[in-house]
Amino acid sequence: MGSLRHLLPSANGLIAFEAAGRLLNFTAAGKELGMSQAAVSLSIIRLEEQFGTKLFVRRHRKVELTEPGARFFADVTLGLSHIQKSAERLKASAGGNHVTLSASTAFATLWIVPRLQRFREELPGIELRIQTSDRDLDLAAEGIPLGIRGGDADDMPDYGLLPMAPEEIYPLCSPLYLDRHGTPQTIEDLCKHRLIHLDEPHRPAVTWPDWLAAAGVDGALAPQGLRINDYVSVIQSVLEGQGIALGWAHLTDRLVSNGSLVRITNHVHRTGKSFNVAWSKSQEVTGHVAVVRDWLAKQSSF
Repeated sequence: MGSLRHLLPSANGLIAFEAAGRLLNFTAAGKELGMSQAAVSLSIIRLEEQFGTKLFVRRHRKVELTEPGARFFADVTLGLSHIQKSAERLKASAGGNHVTLSASTAFATLWIVPRLQRFREELPGIELRIQTSDRDLDLAAEGIPLGIRGGDADDMPDYGLLPMAPEEIYPLCSPLYLDRHGTPQTIEDLCKHRLIHLDEPHRPAVTWPDWLAAAGVDGALAPQGLRINDYVSVIQSVLEGQGIALGWAHLTDRLVSNGSLVRITNHVHRTGKSFNVAWSKSQEVTGHVAVVRDWLAKQSSF
């Protein structure tokens, strides 16, 4: 390590180099880091002197990485990223009072938000930070301790899983829709009504043809209708009386129980999958993270 100590520049020099290489402008890098343009330029000059090679080509009002500079930039960016994420994990495990949870917008809106008051009352010393995304993030790569994932262990071999709710799906609509259009008497009758389709772009999801086929009806009979690629917007459309949609029980049971929505037909499609609280097997689950994980797994009902 002694030779490494003499070979590597200071941490401040590496940080200044990363910002300059990313922004390709010493002034902008200085503004981001709270340094002057001259201080950034001096840090780069010292690096170039230490390595005996040019890292940047200076041009009017901008700079460009040289070939050696570009290679070094890629390695520095990767190294600093790993250091940052590792430091964040250490800080969290050393007594930080917040836990970040990755979830879909639908899960955050329809499942977590209605339970936030309970969370505050039962876990008053922990701050929950919800990070929504239109696709499932790589928890380890993003440095996120917990996520909500649909599937089973075979689908996610790199994750530990605690089941929260089985995947159960049924049709639903608003009382307003029933007042206007009547109640379907059979599953076949659904095909004569306005169906709202979820076009899920990133996560696998049961469709109307899938649901009808599971109920013993030709899925091709499902009429074309309103198509939306966001489940929160699907549910909002249902609440407004725009049609009938598929309801995932763990997200919509609350709206059914309080009368905002109404279940249609007795058939429930049970896929055999579940929704789970997940964590990367490469990361140890301790402290507040373990407390939040276990709390989430126990909240299957109101």
